[in-house]
Amino acid sequence: MTSSEVVVPTVTQFIRPSQLTSDLRQSLAVCWASVVNGGGAVIPADCPLPPLTPADVTGAVDRIADGLAPEHSRLLVATLDEDLAGWLLVRREGHPLEAHCGVVNHVQTQVHLRRRGVGSVLMRRVAQIAREEMGLERLKLSVRAGLALEDFYRASGWCEVGRWPGALRLAPGDDRDEVLMGLAL
Repeated sequence: MTSSEVVVPTVTQFIRPSQLTSDLRQSLAVCWASVVNGGGAVIPADCPLPPLTPADVTGAVDRIADGLAPEHSRLLVATLDEDLAGWLLVRREGHPLEAHCGVVNHVQTQVHLRRRGVGSVLMRRVAQIAREEMGLERLKLSVRAGLALEDFYRASGWCEVGRWPGALRLAPGDDRDEVLMGLAL
């Protein structure tokens, strides 16, 4: 496989905590730490600043897994040859006024598989599941400016709906906008 070859991962959704094996939880933690250390992804609030180890994010992975429920929160995992290629979380908004909306969090692709189509496959599948299985009408997410992530999401049909200038401080003197994006299903 060449570094520019597009891949077609298998996407599996998990809707209950009991479906996640300890091996899968560990693979999610390894991916998360790798993505953070590569300059992407959200660092869990209870974690140190990078570099991270998988152990640093294990608690956050467990909280995500333990919160899975068919009507409220689903984990989508992309695999290639049974190896984790990427993952994301989609959850229904909890407030009754927003129950028709969902939030996509933790969109992550293994660093060595970036720009190969894994993220695009996950984004198409999450829109389908949100609409057809969860009955959602809209999705939202936020991204850090400065990494061209807005372009990736725009190519997947999302639009920028707002921007919070300087909301994210990565380091002293390195403030980034938080970009709010939406997708009508």
